[in-house]
Amino acid sequence: MHRLWTSRCSAIARCARRPYGPALLCGRNRDTFHSTSINLHQKSLSPTDLEKRIGAIPLERFRNFCIVAHIDHGKSTLSDRLLELTGTIQPGGKKQFLDKLEVERERGITVKAQTCSMIYNYKGLDYLLHLVDTPGHVDFFQETRRSYASCGGALLVVDASQGVQAQTVANFYLAFAEGLRLIPVINKVDLPSADAPRALEQMRASFELDPDKAVLVSAKTGQNVEAILPNVIEQIPAPVGDHTAPLKLLLVDSWYSNYKGVVLLVRIFNGQVRAGDQLVSLATGLKYHVGEVGIMYPEPTPQTTLRAGQVGYLFFNPGMKRSQDAKVGDTYTTLHTQHLITPLPGFEDPKPMVFVAAFPVDQSLYAHLEDSISRIALNDRSVSISKESSLALGAGWRLGFLGTLHCSVFEDRLRQEHGASIIITPPTVPFKTITAAGVETTYTNPSSFPDPDVRGLTLAEPFVSATITLPETYLGAVMELCEANRGLQTSLDFFTSTQVILKYTLPLAHLVDDFFGALKSLTRGYATLDYEPSTYRPASLVKLQLHINHEPVDAVARVVHTSHAARLGRAWVAKFKPHVERQMFEIVIQAVAGRRVVARETVKPFRKDVLAKLHASDVSRRRKLLEKQKEGRKKLRAVGSVVVDQKAFQAFLSK
Repeated sequence: MHRLWTSRCSAIARCARRPYGPALLCGRNRDTFHSTSINLHQKSLSPTDLEKRIGAIPLERFRNFCIVAHIDHGKSTLSDRLLELTGTIQPGGKKQFLDKLEVERERGITVKAQTCSMIYNYKGLDYLLHLVDTPGHVDFFQETRRSYASCGGALLVVDASQGVQAQTVANFYLAFAEGLRLIPVINKVDLPSADAPRALEQMRASFELDPDKAVLVSAKTGQNVEAILPNVIEQIPAPVGDHTAPLKLLLVDSWYSNYKGVVLLVRIFNGQVRAGDQLVSLATGLKYHVGEVGIMYPEPTPQTTLRAGQVGYLFFNPGMKRSQDAKVGDTYTTLHTQHLITPLPGFEDPKPMVFVAAFPVDQSLYAHLEDSISRIALNDRSVSISKESSLALGAGWRLGFLGTLHCSVFEDRLRQEHGASIIITPPTVPFKTITAAGVETTYTNPSSFPDPDVRGLTLAEPFVSATITLPETYLGAVMELCEANRGLQTSLDFFTSTQVILKYTLPLAHLVDDFFGALKSLTRGYATLDYEPSTYRPASLVKLQLHINHEPVDAVARVVHTSHAARLGRAWVAKFKPHVERQMFEIVIQAVAGRRVVARETVKPFRKDVLAKLHASDVSRRRKLLEKQKEGRKKLRAVGSVVVDQKAFQAFLSK
């Protein structure tokens, strides 16, 4: 006990040496620092003491809030400071504590929304705060949307050096539509390039948020972070609920545990739930017995009960075995009150927007790769999986993702967490065909896309509404890029004298084809992009496929607009030619769009010098030998087949 007390005192001493320690001792911040030092001892609370302290907090002193921002604006670092401030974690520990995945730490991004409960003492009273750290990239906006369902407000974080960005705009309107109370936070004010007044003016002009209510902080150094939680308590309303009413809880998220089965993250709207209760799903009608309930503090911490207003986890005994049974947005209640409960509005099921084909490098690794994909998909149900086979690459899968970053993160997790060796084809998007009778068919595999010359068949491709924020200097170059990608401009607004919000309707197929990389290159990294699905529109489309000696290669196929077929075809054959080994006969590599050859390369055959043994022979003898060689090559070409090594496809498909 003495050793534990000594370590706690050392932790407090380290905290006092941090930039946000002694600075708090002046003026109005003295009380806040006192409450902070009290909160630093909470880690030593036993689970029983923690539960007693939470049980003494009434619903009026609950606050549920999330942190939303554009990618790389400092959400996870700010979460660390808040967890340290409330004593939930020790200062100076692991950075980005709520980011659990290795790929999140490696890339510095949040992929999965993470939650944590905190106790904060404000003006002598304990408050139970529930924090959600959300992803910032557009590919994971469904995670952010689900987080809003469990919150009453949000910290809208803006980088002081970059100002309002595309995803900031999207997050604002999404939170505004959900009726959340927003607290503007200007982060990274310690940077030499920080321009807080400009960021405040952008938030006022774009969102009509009062600059006087904004909090200016530096999450990295801890500067003024202590001012955030008092604003959360004073501005964000307490959740509404009645712990004596029949149980009504919303399934917000879920993940799979090898030992417990499917673990549910739930928001309690009414009533209370404890271990031993029998619950029923209003969506599936399945019944379960609760095995354990608890809160994330920040690790799973068992509790005796969860009551109205709280956000926590629960799992069943016997456990829920299939993650498909945990439908996000489902409503649960007790068995004897299900006739009294109206289901809560759920969430839209995430629809894959980008598809790739995945194959093992070696077919002997098929079973291992299948198991790896299944394990990751258990905790990421936005991935769609179907089996596929290719003559060139063997057996594999067709995988659907929310976007290109989602696909890239999934591939990284396969390699890092499971050591998988995998071949991924370039991303494609779903296309539709509409018959004269109005029958729609969606194609996610380019190889099965029909020929465009079928009578009465209309081809359609998906479009998105893209929002681009950029400095005015690069406006002309970005507009040219959008026009080159068949974009249609919908609006152009100057929200400051130097910053522009540009909105375009773009084909999704062009967006996933490294549009973002080209945008960053043109604007030196200053432009940001956000998009949301729009509609399918008729288009002049054609299937572009690679042929080797007039035989199609099913692994290399893509649906493109007819205006881009020739350019892409020439690039394909030029890139594929170096990977084809020379044979004793000529090999023809063609890019075929529909029934038209748009590009061709030829691999010349090895040639034996049949005239080497002739010195002073007659010309007719020479001609006879050459004709004989020509006939032999013709026979060889007729019976010979080109076997392209799998490494050639791997090299061709790599970027």
